[in-house]
Amino acid sequence: MPHNLNRRTILKMLGYTVVGSGVTAFGIHRYGTRIETEWLQTERVSIPVKHLGSSFEGFKIVHLSDFHLYPHTQIEFIEQVVRAANELNPDLIALTGDYVSGYNSRNSEAIFDLAPVLSKLNAKHGVFSVLGNHDCSTNRSVVLAGLKECGLPVLVNDGVALSRGQQTLYLAGLDDARRGHPDLPKALEKRPGEVPTVLLVHEPDFADTYSSDGTISLQLSGHSHGGQIRLPGIGAIALPRYGRKYDQGLYRVQEMWTYTTRGIGVIGPPIRINCRPEVTELTLVRA
Repeated sequence: MPHNLNRRTILKMLGYTVVGSGVTAFGIHRYGTRIETEWLQTERVSIPVKHLGSSFEGFKIVHLSDFHLYPHTQIEFIEQVVRAANELNPDLIALTGDYVSGYNSRNSEAIFDLAPVLSKLNAKHGVFSVLGNHDCSTNRSVVLAGLKECGLPVLVNDGVALSRGQQTLYLAGLDDARRGHPDLPKALEKRPGEVPTVLLVHEPDFADTYSSDGTISLQLSGHSHGGQIRLPGIGAIALPRYGRKYDQGLYRVQEMWTYTTRGIGVIGPPIRINCRPEVTELTLVRA
């Protein structure tokens, strides 16, 4: 220890260090809870799809997930998200679940505030949705009723063929994998032959299963929130079950692409660090 540092000086320096650390921690917490949780980011990704018809070249899908309305995410932010999505002028909007939060049946009532706002989403070929684990853990029948009441189709092991001229793109949606009963063969029953297929499923890590037969061109998922807190060189510090392998962004899984969005809302500690809420614009191009 340098001879010119007495006890009082040392204690003062330690005090400054502790106070400085506290201020830094307070600043990070305030940023993570007050700023980044509503600092919306648009991610743009091009997806090369085999056998994509020329009519679907440039087909634009906007993907939204994990709204978790209440107690942390408020309706004003969802309104901002809807405006941002519509400004992208999409051909299709895909919603991949977790509209509400928690495991209490009363929480499902939030869908009656959320669905009217989501009904303002606008896309040329429509808005389609699937359920997430929170929707099923609260009261799935209430969530389904709220979405359908506002004209938002829910694909529960079902699909729809989208046509442009003589060409077709198939959209399939599965029941939630954690709290429901997903059935991919049933979801593909209406598929008109070997056409490019987009699959909506809440939990991303089932990509290993759904990519196995080469039927699916692109899987869209949420669930992970990207971890909400991501550290440089480390990534997410905590991730949910079935959202740990494909936790954010674009992946190639065998012959299938899968994209996991960081989502809109938050659960648990209402904080985001280096993991902004996301509106995703996916453009299909011919491989």
